[in-house]
Amino acid sequence: MKRLFVLLMMLATSALAQSPASSGEVTKIDKAQAKITLRHEGIKNLDMPAMNMAFRVSDPKLLDAVAVGDKVRFTADKVGGNFTIVTLNRAP
Repeated sequence: MKRLFVLLMMLATSALAQSPASSGEVTKIDKAQAKITLRHEGIKNLDMPAMNMAFRVSDPKLLDAVAVGDKVRFTADKVGGNFTIVTLNRAP
């Protein structure tokens, strides 16, 4: 049973790592709710058009590295039924 759990976690991590990165701009940060609002381009793996939208973040520490107005690269996925930012970095 433990092996099955480990295998499933590895597959889930691999799937998240393969999500394509998207670009956007930070328009709002809500650290208390662990959410970030981005004006973003289309997100292919979520079949989502370009828009301005609030996302949960998988790790609240991701919010410490960005500020409102920053251009960012990120990956997003549907986690627990919520659109969630999995990786987040300032764009060069």
